[in-house]
Amino acid sequence: MTLAADGVEIVSVDSMQVYRGMDIGTAKPSPAERHRVPHHMIDIVDPSDSFSVAEFQEQGRVALGAIAGSALVVGGSGLHLRALIDPLEFPPTDSEVRAALEGLDLAGLGARLLAADPDAATVVDMANKRRVQRAVEIWELTGQTPTQRALSASAVAVESYESIDPVAIVGVDPGAELEARIESRVDEMLATGWLEEVAALGDRLGPTASGAVGYKELAAVVKGERNLAEGRTAIVQATRALAKRQRTYFRKDPRIRWLPWRSSLSDRVADAATALKEAKWNS
Repeated sequence: MTLAADGVEIVSVDSMQVYRGMDIGTAKPSPAERHRVPHHMIDIVDPSDSFSVAEFQEQGRVALGAIAGSALVVGGSGLHLRALIDPLEFPPTDSEVRAALEGLDLAGLGARLLAADPDAATVVDMANKRRVQRAVEIWELTGQTPTQRALSASAVAVESYESIDPVAIVGVDPGAELEARIESRVDEMLATGWLEEVAALGDRLGPTASGAVGYKELAAVVKGERNLAEGRTAIVQATRALAKRQRTYFRKDPRIRWLPWRSSLSDRVADAATALKEAKWNS
């Protein structure tokens, strides 16, 4: 797949590659790769800043709209992918309303929500305070109840995995040796300066960026709260958990054509290129 020759540009849907300075731990493409093929949604935010999925959606769609040729959307952040290609809507937030609601207990929040929407329990986990609070916040800001939002055309389309524009999606199964590859990859990143990268970022890691797998574990090493061996073990465990969550999330999407793992990168690329050429475009 010769992307530069084909006029293809890449849009990253990695939730952490948006942050400048977080290069090794997010496996960003090299400067040479980014020079050869245009990449979007990389290095656009300082790590001290928060960057919501709604903000990603807005900027990512602008990037997609500006691409004259074909776009190859690449990455493992499932919600960010769907925010880009599907009609996901993100209701507004308000810090003052949220602060007022945080003072209520779950019972009070639930009573307020059910008074506005008696059927709310069919679409909201009423045992989850954060979700109930968010539902009440949205209702107070927009006047829309959870039931109304669940029945909207966009919500129905999202539930049915209907994209805004035609898409073809290919996924590569991680294979049976995933855990061993995770350990090898973590060791390679550490050998190329990951710990030093985290140390250089220092207190620039904001509330969102600091939650990136590997960065919070190595930040503890930098602070002397654990040794490097303990940090490595924690990173491997967190990466395995993340891979499991990603696999579960993406397996629900019926649009994805799954390809078997092949040890050779060139073989995986060739398989993906063939699959995309043969794909039936979903919309």
